[in-house]
Amino acid sequence: MAGTETISVNSSYLAAGANRYSAASDWSAEGVVAFGSDGNVCLWNPQNPRGISSILSQHTGHVKAVKFLPKLEGNDKTILISGGDDKVVRAWSVNPQDATCSYLQAVEGHTEPINCIAALGVTPAGAPTKRIFVTGAADATVKIWVHDSAAQEEPFKLLQSIKTTKKFIPLALALSPLDDEANGIVLAVVGTTNVVQIFTAGASDLEFTLQATLPGHENWVRSLDFIKEKTEAGSDLLLASASQDKYIRLWRIHQGTALSALNNATGLDLSVSLTPGNKIHKISAGGTKYCIMFEALLLGHEDWIYTARWSRTADGKLLLLSASADNSLSIWESDPESGIWITGARLGEVSREKGATTATGSIGGFWTGLWSPTGTTVITLGRTGSWRRWDYNAHDDAWQQNYAISGHTRSVTGISWAQDGSYLLSTSSDQTTRLHAQWTGQGTDSASYSSWHEMSRPQIHGYDLNCISVLGPTPSFVSGADEKLMRVFTEPKAVANMLSCLTNSRVDISSAPDAANMPVLGLSNKAIDTSDPTQETSQNQQQQEEGLSQSNLTISTALASTTSHPPYEENLSRHTLWPEVEKLYGHGYEISCLASSHDGKVIASACKASSLNHAVIRLFETDKWTEIRPPLQAHSLTVARVRFSADDELLLSVGRDRQWVVWSKTTPDKGGYEILQQMQKGHSRMILDCAWAPTPGTKRVFATAGRDKQVKFWIQTEEGKEFALAGGLAEEHPVTAVDFLPELIEEGGKMVLAVGTEAGRVMVVTLCVREESKVEVVKKAVLERQLWLPGAVVQLAWRPRTAELEEKKRELAIAGEDGSLRIYEVEV
Repeated sequence: MAGTETISVNSSYLAAGANRYSAASDWSAEGVVAFGSDGNVCLWNPQNPRGISSILSQHTGHVKAVKFLPKLEGNDKTILISGGDDKVVRAWSVNPQDATCSYLQAVEGHTEPINCIAALGVTPAGAPTKRIFVTGAADATVKIWVHDSAAQEEPFKLLQSIKTTKKFIPLALALSPLDDEANGIVLAVVGTTNVVQIFTAGASDLEFTLQATLPGHENWVRSLDFIKEKTEAGSDLLLASASQDKYIRLWRIHQGTALSALNNATGLDLSVSLTPGNKIHKISAGGTKYCIMFEALLLGHEDWIYTARWSRTADGKLLLLSASADNSLSIWESDPESGIWITGARLGEVSREKGATTATGSIGGFWTGLWSPTGTTVITLGRTGSWRRWDYNAHDDAWQQNYAISGHTRSVTGISWAQDGSYLLSTSSDQTTRLHAQWTGQGTDSASYSSWHEMSRPQIHGYDLNCISVLGPTPSFVSGADEKLMRVFTEPKAVANMLSCLTNSRVDISSAPDAANMPVLGLSNKAIDTSDPTQETSQNQQQQEEGLSQSNLTISTALASTTSHPPYEENLSRHTLWPEVEKLYGHGYEISCLASSHDGKVIASACKASSLNHAVIRLFETDKWTEIRPPLQAHSLTVARVRFSADDELLLSVGRDRQWVVWSKTTPDKGGYEILQQMQKGHSRMILDCAWAPTPGTKRVFATAGRDKQVKFWIQTEEGKEFALAGGLAEEHPVTAVDFLPELIEEGGKMVLAVGTEAGRVMVVTLCVREESKVEVVKKAVLERQLWLPGAVVQLAWRPRTAELEEKKRELAIAGEDGSLRIYEVEV
């Protein structure tokens, strides 16, 4: 057997949905956004149309908090800190130019999941600047750490551990120097309580003590942020606190006495300001006295507020960005004459269709809001794991929406390429099916690149989706879910027209419906015809009777406006559904796998089973959508995968009962199959995947992958005869996915097999068939460690050959249990 070598590949496309935690994202001064996605940390530059540039996989649980440490003078390293359910703080060194990363260190200290991180650069008098960061966790502790870049062995050290009073769980932290000399530092802590705790420390000793407790909120406080009121020396410090009580409170921290603070604020009458709710709190740090007073109450949101973050414009004006569960972002500014805080801009849904289902438009609120370093872009995260982005247009004095990135929020359970390779369909336990395609880029600056984006969300479901298959050469697909039936969808004209503009693809859509919609309480996507004016009145009435939203009759118009860029998130979730054309019944339990023949005439499917009666493979013909009886009976437990051979003459099935079965087509006109061979002990443990090789000559070859850590190759000795074991490949972990490149390479007809394991390792194996009917491994290449997945590889699929790629390059799509979808460009 050939030795193992390491190959480097390029990432064509990385897609992953963001975790719904308000502290799980941060925007660095160099313009790189880091966000948690399942157990990964993803890096994304919103100015780069290529989307996510790196996926960092070291955490073993959900990532709940990420933070960039401030840069030090003369130090070009950007340090990223992350924490989450695995209770470990992890540090990374980020190169902002290409957003590549190297893992630095894991720091343990907390005994429960980490919820929030704050950071600050401190310069004590006569001492070099050092970076401190603070972590808050569900163990009701706040820990203060210092980073010493000069220390080689342990650059991160724990300085102090604070037990929160009344043992509330910290949900947000904020750090700031108290004055221009930075002799004192203030730490604000909030969480599962309605007060803000204020700690202070001297810059030299960094020993934090509780100084004040700020009352006023009526529910848990979710977010904190400090900023200096003005850029000149001696300016007061402002603290914004956002709460589940739907309000934002602003607090002023002033160096000196309470009276000077009042005079400095707005010249308010002392008797008015000293009511019990506006008590002035006295604190001290580094031998200097300060006071804190309530400044303003910001009202306007209709639901919980998750984040509030400050920004300063180029002319020095303060702006506060708040993100709320009411589906809106608000940008607050202080009126220069009255000093009252007002909403200068409101972005998002503005509570439209409040209470609606996700299928009809509700995005479940915004979980986080971030400013770009320049303050000219804001991004926010919704319930679907997708980012939204707005850029400020100074000419129009308005915020304009721009396209951003999206991804699945739970395990990607199935992927399927269009036969011409023009798009990739993925389906997931997050109950969505998504279509990904390559934007060719149009316009002055976009001609030189092409980038992948989510272009359509054909199916939004009420059940976890388990498998998917494109139906032959037609723009339609079939999917299977936990609801025991399969649904067939076809591409509407609105989506086809959009894709032809963005990807230069062409399909015949003359008979396709215009668009699709979904009833508020339904699971079936209904076709909509928007072109016939005579139908409009009756259609509107039908829409209202079935609970369809009338606004969706403008779907074609909405998508027509996205012909110059990938669709925005609200168009994806509302206007890119595909109409459902058929339901296929027959299975008694959740659908486990399905496949369609290459000519699109037959669908084979199986369901979860523990008996012979349910472990059958059912065949459906696609002309009249009827089942071909009898079902194929051989397996005794769940069938894990079914695959048709390239000419559709043979059907291969593998299952949890450790056996594989090859079925041969009975007669061309009937489309049925019968057992050709049954191998009851194909592997010593359950078989998880299988794949047909492109046929070298007359000998058919297929591979099976099992939990016994083996990949086995089987070859047909003579045409029409049975298969025999022809070779194998041993792995360190259970093998969960395999797929053959659908073409032979080089002279002599070598085959290329992609292999994925439960540990996330991906390999590309080159095989050849010897005359003595043996399959030999010529070359075994493993992808670089940083390109592995943190969890199991669920499915692999090679992209059909396209003209754009170089001769030796091929693209491999990888579906991960971590919710990531990746397309790697591999040199074969």
